[in-house]
Amino acid sequence: MLWGMAGVTGFGFLIALEIAARRYSLPGPITNQAREVIFAPKSGFLLYAGMALMMVVLTRRQRFIAAGAAIGIDVAFFLVRWAVDAKVTDGHPFGNGALWVILGHAVIAITRRTGRERVLLLKGAGLGLLLVTGRKTGDTWLLITSKIRPTTLDQHVATADHALANPSWLVGRIVTATGPIGAHVLGTVYVQLAVAAVIVALYQLRNVAIERRFPRHHLVRTFLVIGLVGPAIYMIFPVVGPVFAYGADGGHWAVADVWPNTPPPINAPHHLPFDEITPRNCMPSLHTAWATAIFIHSRKGPRILRFAGTFWLIATLGATLGFGYHYGVDLVAGVVFALTIEAALRSLDRGWDRSGIQLVIYSATVFAALLVSYRYLPVQMANHPSVFGPLLILAMASVVHGYVQTAKLWDPDAAPARHPEPQPELA
Repeated sequence: MLWGMAGVTGFGFLIALEIAARRYSLPGPITNQAREVIFAPKSGFLLYAGMALMMVVLTRRQRFIAAGAAIGIDVAFFLVRWAVDAKVTDGHPFGNGALWVILGHAVIAITRRTGRERVLLLKGAGLGLLLVTGRKTGDTWLLITSKIRPTTLDQHVATADHALANPSWLVGRIVTATGPIGAHVLGTVYVQLAVAAVIVALYQLRNVAIERRFPRHHLVRTFLVIGLVGPAIYMIFPVVGPVFAYGADGGHWAVADVWPNTPPPINAPHHLPFDEITPRNCMPSLHTAWATAIFIHSRKGPRILRFAGTFWLIATLGATLGFGYHYGVDLVAGVVFALTIEAALRSLDRGWDRSGIQLVIYSATVFAALLVSYRYLPVQMANHPSVFGPLLILAMASVVHGYVQTAKLWDPDAAPARHPEPQPELA
């Protein structure tokens, strides 16, 4: 019943978003996803990652067949496009096969399975579709933000960022100095964040096919909720980012072309009118939130997975700042936002005890306080960086510390096995 209610609610949300997008003459998430059944997908890697999530419910033989079918369908699509000379100018020339396999297994679950096996296969197919549909939903959200929020708060955030010594300007110069190699590595990390999440999720879901059930909490849940709730904050706090508001990418809408060489002066901030194309997707930094979630969930994996989670977090922070997509204060808010979502989901899963309620309330309060300070105290923050800079870091660190301590209560280490003391024997 719970999964059914979640499915109906999610489908209703997609329809509402489709209708909202149509009002602005834009294709919605359902239309964009349906197009990829035939046309070249925007991200073939994401579709194959979604198929990999779906395959956690399959046996080894079924996985082999599913992967072969996906590759075969993609080869057929490639040959047809080559025969009719249909060039792929946007997106990837592969991925349709993975989407067909996911949809095919959903049909098989409904028509050929019964009972728990049907539910399990539907959950697997739904998990794969949620990943790819979540991407389409996010893209539509971003387009809508640019339409309904004609002004941005970039001047407020850029002024507040002086409290952290303008890290986007500093890291931007560093990335520029590394040349095309550094930019390419960071760009790959930034774009393929969802694929990294799938790798961690596959480790967490590795026993689903054997146990015939999903674990109670895993990374995909956190990843999707972050992507669902985050864009709502974009509507409240619209920001386009330094590369647009203070760089050449902003064109004549930019305040000045000074990023990343010269930080903006400290002046009284005003609402900044901007175009109806650039997404208002900076506050909070969802890439930072997602990378933080990947880092958290990779901690219980083997050493190579922990190393990968750490690398992805550090590289994502470097990319968000170095490409001028975010200000430093965006990243602080993103970390707090991710821990708030993670704590809420874990508390919902295990029952709302006192420690969980306190952590969620505290982290949500800190997140709200950050947004209020960026909006109403940016000049004070910029004029007193020695006070507000440490306060921002301390606020974030307090949430991190609170989460770590609460997680220890939720996941106590296994007590070491007690060895019986040697007993004297009768001679």
